[in-house]
Amino acid sequence: MRSFQLKLFLAQAENELLFYYGKYVLICLSNSILVKRMAKARKILHLDLDAFYCSVAEQLDPSIKGKAVVVGAKPSERGAVASASYPARKFGIKSAMPMGQALRLCPDLIIVRPDMRVCVKHSNTVMDILLDVAPYVEPASIDEAFVDVTIMPAPVDEIARDIQWRVNTEVDLPCSLGGGTSRLLAKIANGVGKAAQPKDNPPNSIMIVPPGEEKHFLKDLPVGKLWGVGSRTEQALEKLGVTTIGQLAASSKYMLSQRFGKPGRDMWYHANAIDPSPVLPLPIQKSAGRQMTFHEDTNDETELKQTLRRLSVEVGQQVRRAGLYGRTITLTLRWADYSTFTRQMTLHNPINRDDQIYDAAADLFDRYWLRGKLVRLIGVGLSQFVDRYWQWGMWEDPKAHKKAENLQTVLDKLRKKFGEKSIRPASDLSYQPAYYLYEHLRGDKYL
Repeated sequence: MRSFQLKLFLAQAENELLFYYGKYVLICLSNSILVKRMAKARKILHLDLDAFYCSVAEQLDPSIKGKAVVVGAKPSERGAVASASYPARKFGIKSAMPMGQALRLCPDLIIVRPDMRVCVKHSNTVMDILLDVAPYVEPASIDEAFVDVTIMPAPVDEIARDIQWRVNTEVDLPCSLGGGTSRLLAKIANGVGKAAQPKDNPPNSIMIVPPGEEKHFLKDLPVGKLWGVGSRTEQALEKLGVTTIGQLAASSKYMLSQRFGKPGRDMWYHANAIDPSPVLPLPIQKSAGRQMTFHEDTNDETELKQTLRRLSVEVGQQVRRAGLYGRTITLTLRWADYSTFTRQMTLHNPINRDDQIYDAAADLFDRYWLRGKLVRLIGVGLSQFVDRYWQWGMWEDPKAHKKAENLQTVLDKLRKKFGEKSIRPASDLSYQPAYYLYEHLRGDKYL
């Protein structure tokens, strides 16, 4: 079995076996420490950097501190709120809200662009602090992570205070932590702890759920706090008379399974504080993608393909940093009426070069774009990651293939040393890189 397939098998088998057999199951044949770690009550922390993008923006411009600030693009660019400061949240402004709506709620709102280089740098520093403190760290996004400190002798609340102090002092960022015997408990505890703080400033809170108190902590919370319970599921549960996690825990597992399938069974386990899913230090990345929303709907084929090329370059950089090769290309088009069109193509050989990704995406575009039809958003993705291999075609030139790989290596080195705009196609000379605010960026080390 190839190394990548083995990792994927272990990760999938680990989650499934743990779910049914609990914390005493053998979860990784190659890691006896992990087995010992799972054989007792776990100590899991969830760290969240409070209003991360806004906190970084306030570092760069202290004059906006304490004011109603959002990070995102302008309304004229169809921008959405990526992060809102706590003074802005008092007006009802929240993440993912259209920027035009945010301005209507607060006409004096200050809109700033994110400096992604600084954001990624700070995120990496925080992850380094976590890795220095704890043996098992799983970054969940640019501003949050799970930490397993079970094998550490210190009390979990003491470890949380130490982490918070270091992030506050060494990175000058507020952060909140939740703790418990599972990832689910840690995440929910963090949210509850943050909500209990005054709303004028970042909460910078810590809330720990002691072992044995899990079900008592969860019982009065709304079911929407559980993983996998979205608004529609919450409405369906409400029709069944279930509005709190305690009520869900007291429901029939069989009834929930019949009504919702496997997610219903999962909900019952989670409501009963059963979540043995492990903190995975090396999460397996299943896909990489970038997308772009145009300022105005367009049917300009040149503009669409230029954007597709830029997105292909960003996807290529993402997967090469992770050392990945993928076989499935995905093209996403959102039309002017907001309907979304997606098509995929699986290639014979795995790829990760910019030109290979673009050629495959452009092929899909040429096949499925209806000429003249207005496009609001375009996106490209790469998935089905496998070990690197290449099956030569009868008329392919190995020397040309090697030359293209060498060129890609040189381009990556130049961009890393001199910046993204240091070398690019002549058609992109007037292009300013867009901001991809919702991508789960983890930096080179964690991607």
